[in-house]
Amino acid sequence: MSGTALGHGSPPTAGRNGNAARPQGPRRSQGAPGLVRDRVLGLLPGRADWAAVRRSPRGDLLAGLTVAVVALPLALAFGVTSGLGAPAGLVTAVLAGAVAAVFGGSNLQVSGPTGAMTVVLVPVVQQFGPTGVLMVGAMAGLILIALALARLGRYVRYLPTPVIEGFTAGIAVVIGLQQVPAALGVTDAHGERVWAVAADAVARFVVHPRPAAVAVALGVAALMLLGARWRPAVPFSLLGVGAATVLAETVPVELVRIGTLPQGLPAPSLGFLDLGAVSVLLPSALAVAALAALESLLSATVADAMTVGERHDPDRELFGQGLANLASPVFGGIPATAAIARTAVNVRAGASSKLAALTHAVALAGIVLAAAPLVGRIPLAALAGVLLATTVRMVEAGSLWALARATRGDALVLVLTFAVTVIWDLVTAVAVGVGVAVVVALRAVARSAKLEQVPLDPGEHSAEEHALLAERIVAYRLDGPLFFAAAHTFLLELSDVADVRVVILRMSRVTTIDATGAQVLGDAIRRLRGRGITVLLSGVTPGHDQVLTTLGVAEELRRDGLVFPDTPAAIHHARRLALPGAR
Repeated sequence: MSGTALGHGSPPTAGRNGNAARPQGPRRSQGAPGLVRDRVLGLLPGRADWAAVRRSPRGDLLAGLTVAVVALPLALAFGVTSGLGAPAGLVTAVLAGAVAAVFGGSNLQVSGPTGAMTVVLVPVVQQFGPTGVLMVGAMAGLILIALALARLGRYVRYLPTPVIEGFTAGIAVVIGLQQVPAALGVTDAHGERVWAVAADAVARFVVHPRPAAVAVALGVAALMLLGARWRPAVPFSLLGVGAATVLAETVPVELVRIGTLPQGLPAPSLGFLDLGAVSVLLPSALAVAALAALESLLSATVADAMTVGERHDPDRELFGQGLANLASPVFGGIPATAAIARTAVNVRAGASSKLAALTHAVALAGIVLAAAPLVGRIPLAALAGVLLATTVRMVEAGSLWALARATRGDALVLVLTFAVTVIWDLVTAVAVGVGVAVVVALRAVARSAKLEQVPLDPGEHSAEEHALLAERIVAYRLDGPLFFAAAHTFLLELSDVADVRVVILRMSRVTTIDATGAQVLGDAIRRLRGRGITVLLSGVTPGHDQVLTTLGVAEELRRDGLVFPDTPAAIHHARRLALPGAR
């Protein structure tokens, strides 16, 4: 099963910016409380994390301002798409961006609201309302912190690549469908699924067309896509939104605006907390936490690959994202995660430390304080255009095509994950994709297991003895894993042995054996012995012998002296059995 490296299996070492876990040293705390305390202290930022800030503060400040310019329209758009409104998107970008920058495990990561997260949040808003979303975000934060304390960040790397590519493409389609109502100027579309809402918006648009909204959305999207190919460093998303806002103010056209934004961050509140709703909201919180962990670690890995010497700490990254998702709901923000697009802009802009991501959050806070009335005049169609262009950039057609052609199994996982993401939801898609990928991988591993008849060493016996040996003794070599997925085939093949007196099972090339494989081996031995065939085992490794002994497999063979350390000894004993007069 193919996978992508989203984490690291060994403790992180210092990169060029000093982002590393501090040396553990001798453990002083004993017991569960002491262990938890040690792990919490190990996840907190230290002096080494900020050593890089002194190296290039000017470059980090400029990179942070650049990311803020790119992040502003995205934060607004994702806030609107989530169902909680543009202010929630800005609050999330400011608070989650700052907290994750300080406590996260990557020097270059930029966090905030993302399109993938809005895909998960829309059903939560519809079912539980805004307070349910805030509660889900806080619960997801606690789950992420628990994952960090359990040091599970490194295991996310085992997610198969076709699953990642499949749900990424599916998310892009879902985000695009979410923009259809705003791009068409429709505000009252309904439906249980995003594709149903988009279809309803199209039907309403046909009855009452609003060409101005369509023109603005397509114009902004085209400007971003074409401009990015011409001058990638220019923030065409902000230019497009600005031009659309000016146009809407000067030309009498019918366009829906964002609306009034608060000047400054909302007052903190814990009014959304409802302990009685924990059990009901837990599935949604698990989905949000899983997505936040996956997207954040994937983004951190992308950032590492774009630089030399960088290496993120996956557990600390989960810890930072957990704290960010605890802080955001207190001020009315939506759940957040690291953003691959904004992180990539941060790296390309020359960021070298956490100061860049922190600057991005501070700059957005300044915009909220100084330009809230102007931001409120932005047409929703312009933000729809921003996200339509974003969805096009999310899809890597070449990567999808390569995976589809790689193997049939990869193509199946890719298509299923994509389809389930669009038709149902992201969490179901990941579960289905991983489940199918596991089945495909087990099938491939099981097919690699072989039971092959091999020739005996002729030695110095006469032709008559050779003929007798060839008729009465058969040696089989077991290659690969002998586990539950391959055991049935092994049993069928070995049970077909006929017209022999002695069977030698060469076990030295068995790579792994589980309880099912051991029991099937024992069953095959009993069947052969029941037919009067003597079975010899050779080359059983100590690890495999422990499994066989624990399950009581081949006890009679050991008692009768029919288990040998190597194949030559087994062959010699087999010849004595087949040729009683041989010495």
